[in-house]
Amino acid sequence: MNLDITVQDWLKEQGENFEGGMQEILRHKQLSRVLDLPLESLIKSISAVPVSKKEEVADFQLSVNSLLENSSDHLRPDIEDQAKRLAEKLKCDTVVSEISTGQGTVNFKINRELLTKRVLQQVIEDDSKYGLKSELFSGLCQKKIVVEFSSPNVAKKFHVGHLRSTIIGNFIANLKEALGHQVTRINYLGDWGMQFGLLGTGFQLFGYEEKLQSNPLQHLFEVYVQVNKEAADDKNVAKSAHEFFQRLELGDVQALSLWRKFRDLSIEEYVRIYKRLGVHFDEYSGESFYREKSQEVLKLLDSKGLLQKTVKGTAIVDLSGKGDPSSICTVMRSDGTSLYATRDLAAAIDRMDKYNFDTMIYVTDKGQKKHFQQVFQMLKIMGYDWAERCQHVPFGVVQGMKTRRGDVTFLEDVLNEIRLRMLQSMASIKTTKELENPQETAERVGLAALIIQDFRGLLLSDYQFSWDRVFQSRGDTGVFLQYTHARLHSLEETFGCGYLNDFNTVCLQEPQSVSILQHLLRFDEVLYRSSQDLQPRHIVSYLLTLSHLAAVAHKTLQIKDRPPEVAGARLHLFRAVRSVLANGMKLLGITPVPRM
Repeated sequence: MNLDITVQDWLKEQGENFEGGMQEILRHKQLSRVLDLPLESLIKSISAVPVSKKEEVADFQLSVNSLLENSSDHLRPDIEDQAKRLAEKLKCDTVVSEISTGQGTVNFKINRELLTKRVLQQVIEDDSKYGLKSELFSGLCQKKIVVEFSSPNVAKKFHVGHLRSTIIGNFIANLKEALGHQVTRINYLGDWGMQFGLLGTGFQLFGYEEKLQSNPLQHLFEVYVQVNKEAADDKNVAKSAHEFFQRLELGDVQALSLWRKFRDLSIEEYVRIYKRLGVHFDEYSGESFYREKSQEVLKLLDSKGLLQKTVKGTAIVDLSGKGDPSSICTVMRSDGTSLYATRDLAAAIDRMDKYNFDTMIYVTDKGQKKHFQQVFQMLKIMGYDWAERCQHVPFGVVQGMKTRRGDVTFLEDVLNEIRLRMLQSMASIKTTKELENPQETAERVGLAALIIQDFRGLLLSDYQFSWDRVFQSRGDTGVFLQYTHARLHSLEETFGCGYLNDFNTVCLQEPQSVSILQHLLRFDEVLYRSSQDLQPRHIVSYLLTLSHLAAVAHKTLQIKDRPPEVAGARLHLFRAVRSVLANGMKLLGITPVPRM
């Protein structure tokens, strides 16, 4: 690698005529040529510098360490010394105004006027694609991706436990789609199994058709609770439930008719709730779709000599091959009926036939980690090499989600509570404007609050839900993000778009402006990081910082009564912030509100 170069060498002919974004100026292939390194190495080695509250920082840094990471340890020179040596040989020009060194880095400060012009032009021109056109994603191949998420149990009200799967799965699908992949969103309903034996028997004993039509999920929930109590005390009720499920498995017309009614009414209710959440699906399937195909799976396992019968008559697969109890997966009950694992195997095989996916992602709680490990392992030993394309994204448990009425079980109760509290909170704020649809605004702001609290940490972590923290209008909350977006939108409405035809870069050299521009530079890196580990917290942290920077700038960079040139430049800056803020929020599954 040749480090004896000058900035002039690798940036000449660029300057004001360079067509790409600021990142591309420093990641340009001429730098690749003079360093004798592939462009891919440079793309990962040059990054925007995070904004610092203490001091004005450089705009970009070149990590010498990452450039040398393929060198063997005994050949690697001292990193600090190498960075200083490289910096001494580089010279400033019309693009780079200052060069310095950090811990193993060479830092570049860009000509402030060029920085301003390039960043704002890029944000406004790329619009919803800003950050996604970065060279970081240039080698990305478009893939067919299946995301299975939400998956509530039919005939049961939508439990808050399914909320995390719903919003996490929605985020992953949004991100993959934004990156250009072909995404299929599947809601795999829990619509089969022994619970339907209990429910079918329970409805015959305690059900009322009128209640079922007026409030289906509430009535089925009450029936299910009651029949479970009866079955615990009366063996005949438990026996009847078992027989009802057997009838379902054998295709009994009467039993299937009742089951279908439960399923259809449940899906109607779910679709209504998903609409409130701003979530959609391309396919509603369920375990019931695979009750027959699961028998084919059992035959295939048997033909490969993998199926073993136990003394109790159940069928198992020993994944260890050594009788290790922790590696045994039960795939059939003693009466021949299918189980969750068998139906998941059948579903995976069917989806590969149907979608020919490159990746299939399952979004469920971490308690199902072992289940999916076993399913993927069984697919592999059955001869399906594509099992390696299957991925489980696990998440932790939400604790402490209660309404004022006490313990909460159902998601709709939480959504109603959020909307009510948000309406009350908005009404108490003097700056709140008259809204055309306050209920809808309150719901969108409340949902943002819920999503941001959920997405701030690692998905795998359990977290304590706090109503008080959710509704804070200041601090790191979803309410603050929505408030910032609405306030920036209001600026554009108040001062109109007359200022937005052109702007003078000299008018945006204040520290507050520069900090925002530097932060906007990092958006592609944040998107890239989230695309790598599927964690929304990177985007959440970025948007919260952007909102805090915007809040400071809003106080100090006045537009009213300022010269047109200054007002126009500042309006351009705030418009860019609002655009990136809206893009990030939409990826997270949040609908930005124009006013609140």
